[in-house]
Amino acid sequence: MNEEKLTKIILTPLLSEKSTFVAEKYNQIVFKVEKSSSKREIKSAIELLFSVKVSKIHTVLMKGKRKKFGRYIGYRGDWKKAYVSLRSGYSIDFTGV
Repeated sequence: MNEEKLTKIILTPLLSEKSTFVAEKYNQIVFKVEKSSSKREIKSAIELLFSVKVSKIHTVLMKGKRKKFGRYIGYRGDWKKAYVSLRSGYSIDFTGV
């Protein structure tokens, strides 16, 4: 697979209370990924970008929410979330300390 395409699959890591809990308890990292990407593409992108080994990936398609803007009603777009399980001995640190 093309390295340029793989670098565009991972959009951002999701850092929230739930993702921190999942990271500590299950050794999983949560990412916002491209909506059209497959599990194999996500695995290849994670291993390429962070130099880790991935054991499992679970993906969830998040539906966009309905939002009001004054008297107008709009919708946020749908997006995809990936729960990435790392093999034992590997970790990703986003704090940059």
